[in-house]
Amino acid sequence: MKMYVGGKWIDKSETIDVLNPFDGSVIDTVPRGDASDVDTAIASAERGAEAMATLSGYERYTILHRATEIMEERLEDLGRTITLEEGKVIAEGRGEAARAQETMTLSAEEAKRLGGEVVPLDGASNGAGKFGFTLRVPCGVVAAVTPFNFPLNLVCHKVGPGLAAGNAVIVKPATDTPLSALKLVEILLEAGLPAEAIQCVTGSGSSIGDSLCGDPRIRKISFTGSKEVGEHICSVAGLKKVTMELGSNAPLIVMEDADIDRVADATAVTGFANAGQVCISTQRVLASEKIYGDFIDALTPRVEALITGNPIEESVKVGPMIREPDAERVNDWIDEAVGGGARVVTGGAREGHMHQPTLVADVDPDMKISCDELFGPAVGVTKFSDIDAAIEMANRTNYGLSAAVFTQNIDWAMAFAHRVQSGSIHVNWGTVWRADLMPYGGLKDSGMGKEGPKYAVEEMTEMKMVVIH
Repeated sequence: MKMYVGGKWIDKSETIDVLNPFDGSVIDTVPRGDASDVDTAIASAERGAEAMATLSGYERYTILHRATEIMEERLEDLGRTITLEEGKVIAEGRGEAARAQETMTLSAEEAKRLGGEVVPLDGASNGAGKFGFTLRVPCGVVAAVTPFNFPLNLVCHKVGPGLAAGNAVIVKPATDTPLSALKLVEILLEAGLPAEAIQCVTGSGSSIGDSLCGDPRIRKISFTGSKEVGEHICSVAGLKKVTMELGSNAPLIVMEDADIDRVADATAVTGFANAGQVCISTQRVLASEKIYGDFIDALTPRVEALITGNPIEESVKVGPMIREPDAERVNDWIDEAVGGGARVVTGGAREGHMHQPTLVADVDPDMKISCDELFGPAVGVTKFSDIDAAIEMANRTNYGLSAAVFTQNIDWAMAFAHRVQSGSIHVNWGTVWRADLMPYGGLKDSGMGKEGPKYAVEEMTEMKMVVIH
């Protein structure tokens, strides 16, 4: 596919192969963009932002709503594209495509709701006879830097609200998975979006990231990815608004009164979806010592039942990891944990990009598999004595994106909700759950700002205060 820059679909002599992670076959190629392409995109997006500013909220709604109708017609193609370029199983690919359409639908509705509020100035000692209200205006040009693991829905979570708020958006998709983003651009243009209101520059982050994020013409950056890259973007961004959705090592606490079968079912789903390559994947299970053995016994057959293989096949439940070095790293961390006294209950093997779903027991909280972000198909289990110890272990991390607890005890549940340092708190489900309309974002090193179209629109606008004297 070509990239979309300056209101045109362009190709370049240097290209990047987009590979199927399962068999290494070339699905397509995209241009290798450089700093000059970024400069062209930004200059064009400035004109696009002016065009967007002339559209009413209803006109922006109409364009985005039409885009959702086109997406619905192409859901199967979008789902297959996600699976082929990213490696998640086809059921998850279709599910992401459907969620992406919902995200764009929510964004379309927010375009009609953008407004301000009356400020009661007569409540001030010097406010008699004054009338005040706020206005929300677009930032201008938004840079959307997106990850590989949700190559369509996370693009929509940035592009949809950005356009709904009246901005122009420059998408820099992950190098491994650019095709879904490019197909979204095709859809938006077909839906009637002004030609320069969207740009999509393909290329490696190391080559074009600083040119994009450091440019003062960019007024807002929305990034999803690793903590290390997020910190670097913040260091080069300068004085502009940023939203950072960064890493995690999400804990799941299992109290002694939990329904063990329900916990095991939830862990198998939330620990191994997308081969564990989900920021909020259940990575650390903290189980009460009173039910520790029972939980491992219940979870083991569920992990062993996860069929691995070609993700395009309907029966497969866990596909490949995006890159072989990532699978190697997961295997190294598991070996390191075993060397420190943990034990592999099931799984543990790797072949190329494929890593078996793995359950590791007796994990020390200070092991890398527990205290860092694994981002792979393995779950570590650690025992604890009581709720206070469990909460202390859950908080023993620099991350805070999602956390969960299974219990029927309302006091334990509320203690967990109040004291665990995490942006999302789940009671009686695993850590992987998100409604695309809800506020979503982390605490501590997991980032800053919130996504979810309603909340992202606020992040992608500026507030003005108007006073009539």
